[in-house]
Amino acid sequence: MADPRGFLKVTERETSKRRPIEVRIKDWREVYEDYDPAVLKQQAGRCMDCGIAFCHHGCPLGNLIPEWNDLTWRQDGRGAIERLHATNNFPEFTGKLCPAPCESACVLGINQPAVTIKEIEASIIDQAFDRGWVEAHAPERMTGKTVAVVGSGPAGLAAAQQLTRAGHTVAVYEKDDRIGGLLRYGIPDFKMEKYHLDRRLEQMSAEGTRFRAGVAIGSDLTWDELFRRYEAVLIATGSSRPRDLAIEGRELAGIHFAMDYLTQSNKVVAGDSVKDQIVASNKKVIILGGGDTGADCLGTATRQGAISVTTLAIGSQPTTERQANQPWPTFPNLFEISSAHEEFGERKYLANTVRFIGENGQVTGVMVAETEVIDGRRVAKPGTEQVIEADLVLLALGFTGPEGEIEIGEARVERDDRTNIARSDKYATNIDGLFVAGDAGRGQSLIVWAIAEGRAAAAAIDEYLEGTTQLPAPVKPSDIGLHA
Repeated sequence: MADPRGFLKVTERETSKRRPIEVRIKDWREVYEDYDPAVLKQQAGRCMDCGIAFCHHGCPLGNLIPEWNDLTWRQDGRGAIERLHATNNFPEFTGKLCPAPCESACVLGINQPAVTIKEIEASIIDQAFDRGWVEAHAPERMTGKTVAVVGSGPAGLAAAQQLTRAGHTVAVYEKDDRIGGLLRYGIPDFKMEKYHLDRRLEQMSAEGTRFRAGVAIGSDLTWDELFRRYEAVLIATGSSRPRDLAIEGRELAGIHFAMDYLTQSNKVVAGDSVKDQIVASNKKVIILGGGDTGADCLGTATRQGAISVTTLAIGSQPTTERQANQPWPTFPNLFEISSAHEEFGERKYLANTVRFIGENGQVTGVMVAETEVIDGRRVAKPGTEQVIEADLVLLALGFTGPEGEIEIGEARVERDDRTNIARSDKYATNIDGLFVAGDAGRGQSLIVWAIAEGRAAAAAIDEYLEGTTQLPAPVKPSDIGLHA
């Protein structure tokens, strides 16, 4: 363990400082300053010898958190990255983007601020890359079996890396022009700069994984054609169908899905030219949806020079403390101030969108009313209507499942009652040899779940192809756990 008395000597939680607001909103670089090794050592030393490490169960990957906390405290960076990579293919992604259900389950969190697990994780992998400790692990032997992975987000990449290392020939297909899925085009650079993704893809290429960008399965290549080329196929396309809001005025110009807006912005930041780009410059912006995607839109609009940004959430503002129905060590719904919220904008809760207002076909405002609950339904309270001016409205209302039907021969892939792709506890669909992992089967969820499911699906595919497997399978689709 780390310092046996560390949690008694250091009771305050300390993370890296965010760069000054007036500086960071002028660029697209990550908002946090560099890690302070002394602070990291001190914070890692707060990890307790708690007997039962609930952080393990809080993490879908089962990360060996106390072990790499101890190694960080002992300043054994190489040992720490070995233990971290034992359960997580991409700690740079989770260290930057995961909401850290492990910290919600930290035993220290019962009566002190939790250990800074997420930041320690990010520091370990950044140091490992900087010092050349992250190397390609090519398979010792090839099986002669072939696997196609459709989708290059965290689930698809995790599965591809595991299967490649098991000796299979793996090709990853991505409909966009670059590999990475939402890691590439859904996450703004101020949350994770793309070099984190690029250097991991370099490692995977060196290991033998093949990438096919700009190929849309279902149009450029049919599912049937793909299925005939490979001995197993994994669907890891994510939950990409955005939830719409079918109310009066929805047809007005200036109303867009959040992911269309973020994708275009990320392309421009990457140096591409986007025709008729959706931009927030000199506009009054309204974002519908108070989650992470809405916050990403807020930070993007701020950097583009929006006049104002108002985020509307239909529900009530979460509390800052755990409620009785969300006890430790479960993952609670708490009010948080992200870097984007800290920078700019206004947040309104209990705001029920009634209709969109417009002139000459262009949106000019959003009529909202106070939300009230009647018979378990959230409805607009009569007499509380007001109009908020808007030149640009972004719908960040979540996603409703994977897009398009998948047909192979005469068979069609079955869906569950939530419109996700149905699968067994072995990640198998109703079609033999066709598997699904991540949000496409689970529904919109956390990046850590996507990686965990990608790893587990790889084990299931390896067993399907070889009859047995030595690959770890951290979770089953039926697992609930303590996390979101």
